[in-house]
Amino acid sequence: MIIENNEPLSSAGPNSSGDVRTGTTPEIFRQAILENLYFQLGRVPPLATPHDWYAAVAATVRDRLLGNWVKSMRLLAGEAGEMRAVSYLSAEFLIGPQLGNTLLCLGLTDAVRQAVAELGLDLDQLLEQEEEPGLGNGGLGRLAACFMDSLSTLGILSVGYGIRYEFGIFDQVIQDGWQTEMTDKWLRFGNPWELPRPEFVYNVGFWGSTQGYTDDQGRYRVRWIPHSMVKGMAYDYPVPGYRVEMVNMLRLWKSEAVESFDFEAFNRGDYYGAVSDKMKSETISKVLYPNDEPEIGKMLRLIQQYFFVCCSLQDMFRLHKMKGLPAERFYETFTVQLNDTHPAVAVAELMRLLVDEHRVGWEAAWETTQKTFAYTNHTLLPEALEKWPLPLFGDLLPRHLEIIFEINQRFLDEVRLKYPLDDERAARLSLIDETGPKYVRMAHLATLGSRAVNGVADLHSELLKQTVLRDFYELYPEKFFNVTNGVTLRRWVALSNPRLTELISEKIGEHWISQPEELKKLENLADDPEFQQRWRRVKQENKARLAGLIRGQTGITVDPESLFDIQVKRLHEYKRQHLNVLHVIALYRRLKLGGAADVPPRTVIFGGKAAPGYFMAKLIIKLIHAVGEVVNGDPDLKDRLKVVFYPDFNVKHAHPIYPAADLSEQISTAGKEASGTGNMKFSLNGALTIGTLDGANVEIREEVGAENFFLFGLSAEEVQRLQSQGYRPEDYYRNNEALREVLDLIRSGFFAHGDRELFRPLVDSLMFDDQYLLLADYQSYLDCQDAVGRAFLEPARWNRMSILNTARMGKFSSDRSIQEYNEKIWKVKPL
Repeated sequence: MIIENNEPLSSAGPNSSGDVRTGTTPEIFRQAILENLYFQLGRVPPLATPHDWYAAVAATVRDRLLGNWVKSMRLLAGEAGEMRAVSYLSAEFLIGPQLGNTLLCLGLTDAVRQAVAELGLDLDQLLEQEEEPGLGNGGLGRLAACFMDSLSTLGILSVGYGIRYEFGIFDQVIQDGWQTEMTDKWLRFGNPWELPRPEFVYNVGFWGSTQGYTDDQGRYRVRWIPHSMVKGMAYDYPVPGYRVEMVNMLRLWKSEAVESFDFEAFNRGDYYGAVSDKMKSETISKVLYPNDEPEIGKMLRLIQQYFFVCCSLQDMFRLHKMKGLPAERFYETFTVQLNDTHPAVAVAELMRLLVDEHRVGWEAAWETTQKTFAYTNHTLLPEALEKWPLPLFGDLLPRHLEIIFEINQRFLDEVRLKYPLDDERAARLSLIDETGPKYVRMAHLATLGSRAVNGVADLHSELLKQTVLRDFYELYPEKFFNVTNGVTLRRWVALSNPRLTELISEKIGEHWISQPEELKKLENLADDPEFQQRWRRVKQENKARLAGLIRGQTGITVDPESLFDIQVKRLHEYKRQHLNVLHVIALYRRLKLGGAADVPPRTVIFGGKAAPGYFMAKLIIKLIHAVGEVVNGDPDLKDRLKVVFYPDFNVKHAHPIYPAADLSEQISTAGKEASGTGNMKFSLNGALTIGTLDGANVEIREEVGAENFFLFGLSAEEVQRLQSQGYRPEDYYRNNEALREVLDLIRSGFFAHGDRELFRPLVDSLMFDDQYLLLADYQSYLDCQDAVGRAFLEPARWNRMSILNTARMGKFSSDRSIQEYNEKIWKVKPL
């Protein structure tokens, strides 16, 4: 039915009776959508744009969340009595589009689909109108979003705190094979899912000086007198659980000037000066992760981190005060999880609030702080463990540096008592790195200031205790835990793969969506020929859909019957996208020489963004395109090999990619990837993994079975041994003719229109450094890829392996991760 008049339906109709805000029948939805279009957007149907219709539908669906959201927030405000809440501090929340996920959680997809169809609209087209919220960079932010989903689904009262970036991670545009970055204006049409909270505004200070004084009880105190001040204003986002009443909150902070307009400057004729404070203050939340190569970039990044931590802790104290509890019992209201080191300055800030603002004694304040925080480490790469230059930190946050010095002095006294005469150990444990220019070690601060520290996969947690945090583990072994990462099955299977969801639910019921251990029941169907055929048909339909999107995005035609070999993740040398490219070149040469008669047609699909200042990662993207240009344009191959780079990979674009994969590339150097979550999303959707024993790959292989996982490469122990013995990549080049021919082909300019210099930095890096051991793993990788090809030529065997991958991946639900965090660390009673 198409609406032809310009008026909304009357809210006094027979089916309304107040239900226009809460009713869930298609007729009421249709009425509510029209009323929101008219009264909220000021539009009538003939003049409404597709985005207007999307906004009206989103507002209608959001209304159905508000009742339970308000109930949950009342609990957070103290109506739950002594109940504690989880506060999740993260610089990133890559939440993805919200409308489809909210409809899924509320069980309203079919009703809304019918309602919009009666309005002459298509729900899938409206879903495409939604902007990707640019609030994260990759796995860290997506993990935080999955965890918030699971916290709500499991009924654990929680609030996520972060930054409302006006411009998120850049939009990636490919020009002549090179990545270029475009501004991500994700808020240009507004956001129907956020609620501004101008009543929740907190001051945040920077720079200035400290001043000692004696309080009215004769105690020595210190006050910080900031030189500059900004405001943080709250914007709230609902986080619904799956088919439950719990709706938790994601609260993001926007920076504003304390005074947005200077009348005195304006009256003097200084029109720019009249608004300069406003412009400078708003820079803080303007963009996700500024380039921190220049000093000004480092400063802005530290400002961002302190800004959202300061606002968040003040907000938590406001909620804590509503319970009538003293400040030193703060940990009875909140348990605070630090998602990596970005919010680690919270340790010093909580001490400042307790000691300086609430006048709690030092020992009691430190006890409260350690009982409040827990810290998740996400990396073993030393360069990724944040350190701030001491002069920069002390200039920007002078009081916090004093507090860190005091914490450090007391801590090192304890270390020297336990390990007398071991100055080297004390230096390694110190919160201040004094091996050269002095730095504040944020991972050390987070570890010391927390009651629990966890890694994110079994291997990662063990390596953490053996390497970067070894000294802390030896001092406080009881602090260390493992909680393997997980992903939400709601978004990454039920929402993104509706065909597979329907097939699974038909066979084993729908409980698996919130009880992932139910997937085990699929094992009984793995050898059923009829089920195998239906499973394969679902995969082919997903591949055909992705093939259409690839053609639309890149102009490249791919064969859905070919093996879809996919590697989508952030571009980094340790993730080894260039190892994948070396295999593509080797396979291309075999096909050209006619020596690959038993090799199945293969489509190799890459996707991911390189950090704007990361030259080598950008050069790898260029190499992928250069190889693709040659391979895709060679008529001799007869479409037996295609190379695709899917641009601007994000949550929205990931939805059709994971369900379409036959092969998942998880090929990082063993010991470098903390966990990975893309590996989980692929396997849950029935892709088989080719991978190293790195991160969560180890546990995935244990769960799905070694016979259903394509393993290659050195183990983490073998990597360490080879590097300690003196790794010489040139030896592998000389001793492996096939490898030599591939590298020489790149070096010759064959993929660069004769330009021998274009890829020289990449080839030289592999030949003379090869930090991530591509050449050492090359032959093992190629042999394993041959095994992949042979298995793909046996459809029944491949289908069985695919079914068993999905059936045995229930462990890697974020629901299980959150249950483990709660049992081991938070100990919060679910509602």
